[in-house]
Amino acid sequence: MRKKYLQMSLLDTYQTVGEHLENDKPELFRLLDEHLDWDELIPDTFYAAFYRRVGRKRRYELEGLMKALFLQRIFHYIEDTQLLNTLRFSYEMRDYCGLDKIPDAAKLTRFKQDFCDHIRAVFERLVELTEPICRKMDETLADMLVFDTTGIESYVAENNPKFAQIKARQAKAYAKVDPTFDPVAGKTAFMPEFAASNPAVKQQYINGHFCYAQKAAVVANGLGIVRHLELFDDGFKRAHPEMEIEKRTSCPELDKEIGDSTALKPVLLDFRVAHPAFSYGTFSADSAFDSYCNYTFLMKEYGFSKAIIPINHRRGSPAAEVGFNENGTPLCPRDGTPFLFDSKYNIKGRAPRFKFTCPKTKWVNTARGHSKRCFCDNPCSTSAYGRCVYVCPDKNLRLYPGISRDSDAFASIYNRRTAVERSINSLKDTLGIANRKTSNVLSTKADLFLAGIVQLLCVLLAEKLHDDKLARRPRRLIA
Repeated sequence: MRKKYLQMSLLDTYQTVGEHLENDKPELFRLLDEHLDWDELIPDTFYAAFYRRVGRKRRYELEGLMKALFLQRIFHYIEDTQLLNTLRFSYEMRDYCGLDKIPDAAKLTRFKQDFCDHIRAVFERLVELTEPICRKMDETLADMLVFDTTGIESYVAENNPKFAQIKARQAKAYAKVDPTFDPVAGKTAFMPEFAASNPAVKQQYINGHFCYAQKAAVVANGLGIVRHLELFDDGFKRAHPEMEIEKRTSCPELDKEIGDSTALKPVLLDFRVAHPAFSYGTFSADSAFDSYCNYTFLMKEYGFSKAIIPINHRRGSPAAEVGFNENGTPLCPRDGTPFLFDSKYNIKGRAPRFKFTCPKTKWVNTARGHSKRCFCDNPCSTSAYGRCVYVCPDKNLRLYPGISRDSDAFASIYNRRTAVERSINSLKDTLGIANRKTSNVLSTKADLFLAGIVQLLCVLLAEKLHDDKLARRPRRLIA
């Protein structure tokens, strides 16, 4: 019996080849193509600025450059040449980016510097898109803002270990002339205040060591998902002339160019301008933000109901009244034992009050039902109920920031502050902005927002794939 052969048309051949190319595409690129719509993510103003008439047609598409920079961050390509070499030898990556020609490193640098503000606009749009997703993941943690600052070390000669060794030898030589001079403690006096190649790179004391870096602020929610980024460049300083940026002390550990406490208000105000519809109930930060004016701003002006900030003991104890400890908790007049937080009273027409009770008061069954009785051998009150103290938190928001400082809830919420530290670690180490070989301010700023964009795109993918763990683990996308 003669075998029948089917005649294949050119269309059939094209469809077969197309199916094989689609099936052989790496899972990551197929996932990104399916779930990320860059036309929706990139604002129209970015398109208008990129494609405006400049005398010639653009050789590279906007989406292609943004996709390439996205892959650079998620693949942890610190140098641009790593990205370009991979694009040159990977057809699948070029196909995903839509690049028929590989740009050079200077093109990527000019793109980031020329359109830094528009890259920030992409980040702000992603913040808007991911806010309801965060609320769906965990309403309580999404209702909390955590603030911290960090330094992005720059590629300058002053960060070379040999530079520090030279300054140490200079300090030792000076100590031979002046025996009263301590060469170990005084070595920092020989260090310049800023890098010679870029005055914007200032001397900082970050994570226990001296370095030359550009300072930035990171605001994340309790889930560790970034909500706002700010680089303290000249533009930020000009927009907020009220900030104190002069040198205040001779101690570098305390004197950061823009103090953490000083930066809090302008950063949060910029965040509100960018997202006026957002509201949060809880704020958390470390003790560097412990300031009377900050509590007033956070709870009276910004609208937080709780400000979880530990007392900074270097600024002195805020409890001036006798009978209160440094956290604002009443003390027993007999032996100084701290009272226990009982409840918070919100009575209409009256100021909110915190109620504290004697620690030796217990619940007992009486003829009238279940009630409290004091079992102190030497009671300080004639009442069988025991002594109770009411305090008005509005009188001192630092002592009573919407919650008792000695309560378990305060400690539990403050433990969530590590979410912003994990977010900073993801931006700097996982997404590769810590070891970049550049000191240019615009490049640093653009890379910071690109890292934030990658983190938020992971949130969108996690929502599409119904896997919340992907929202905080960008590397799992590659696996």
